[in-house]
Amino acid sequence: MDAELKNLQIDRTKRRSTEPSKWATRWIVAGVLVFLLLGAWRLLSERLNTAPVVEVARVKSVSAASAPQGVILNATGYIVAAHKIEVAAKVVGKVMWIGVDKGDHVKEGQVVVRLEDDEYQAQLEQARGQLATLQAKLDEGLHGSRPEEIAQAQANLDAAKADLVNAKVTLDRTQPLVRDGVMSRQALDDAQARHDSAIHKVNSLQKGYDLVKLGPRQEEIDSMRGQVQQAKGTVAYAETNLANTIIRAPVTGTILERAVEKGEFVTTSFVGDRGAKGYVVSLADLDDLEVELDISQNDFAKLRLGQRGIVTTDAFQDRKYEGFIKELSPEANRQKATVQIKVKIVKPDEYLRPEMNSSVAFLSDEKPAATGNVVAKPVVIVPSAAVRDGAVFVFLDGKAVRRVVKTGATSGSGIRIEEGLIGGEDLIVTPPAALKDGDRVRQKA
Repeated sequence: MDAELKNLQIDRTKRRSTEPSKWATRWIVAGVLVFLLLGAWRLLSERLNTAPVVEVARVKSVSAASAPQGVILNATGYIVAAHKIEVAAKVVGKVMWIGVDKGDHVKEGQVVVRLEDDEYQAQLEQARGQLATLQAKLDEGLHGSRPEEIAQAQANLDAAKADLVNAKVTLDRTQPLVRDGVMSRQALDDAQARHDSAIHKVNSLQKGYDLVKLGPRQEEIDSMRGQVQQAKGTVAYAETNLANTIIRAPVTGTILERAVEKGEFVTTSFVGDRGAKGYVVSLADLDDLEVELDISQNDFAKLRLGQRGIVTTDAFQDRKYEGFIKELSPEANRQKATVQIKVKIVKPDEYLRPEMNSSVAFLSDEKPAATGNVVAKPVVIVPSAAVRDGAVFVFLDGKAVRRVVKTGATSGSGIRIEEGLIGGEDLIVTPPAALKDGDRVRQKA
């Protein structure tokens, strides 16, 4: 039992032998202090060193043949449809049916809206009736009098002549009787009056008979022809108004806006959003798109008709489209000091929409020249942000050395340096605004 208890007791001598020595502890403490002092020195030196940290890149030169074609000007604007059409009604009326919606593709001649046409149907029937009446009168004048009418006029004339003969006989008998005193003077006057009346009647009927045989005058026929022609015009106008109640697409394109709904009143002039509408839909051919740009008058001289450019949009920046200047405005904007131009997009697709924000990079027409055994001068291209006020800063022995350069065209990879750099220099990519020639700088790690 005592032996077991001895085994359980702690050996004090062994514990002392495993404890670290005093020199080891001192070395550990000294190492920690040195590490802390080095960190404090580095932090203090960084705070005391005011030299700015800059990003440095090695300037490279490329052959003229492989250099990208330069961009002479960048401009922003909006995509517009080359020919946007607001389809308006030619007649007033209420919308009875509309068969398209925004975004629908329509073909030329396709019916898009129908207006109520009851009133125009009635006007057409009225005009046709008036034309039929006048045409009948003209036909009557052209055909002349019928045989029955001539025979009737002849009969009336013969009866009048017979009455005249009878009146003449009565007058001849009365004259001697009155002269002999057998009859009164009044009887002679009555016989004379009947005779004179019979003469006038015969003359009148004779002229009427002659007119019946001759028919209407040429002037009357011409007048009736004019009335018939006017009536035909009225019918044609009524037919046109009736046809205009059916509104068709004038060209093949895409519906951009549906301006009316069923039951709305359409007029021939716009009177506001809450009143009658002046047009029913707007459409455009989305295969014919342009970019509308306002170019500063200072940059206008760089461009010409037909100038090529690369079109991009804010919505799809990875998609690029070829274009060329189609139109230069003949008039400048005095207030904006700009000139409007239009760039036609060569092959638009379904990603492009009218009124999208767009950018155009106009390309230079210059081509790298190398003929025979002549080797073209290498081209130096640097980031555009590295050039400031016609100069760049080169990193040399911890200092920023300002170097004046001559710049050329801008491309997608940067700006071309014509003179001042040859390649191989360490260039400060984005120099601070307050950086001056000879200032000390630190290279970004």
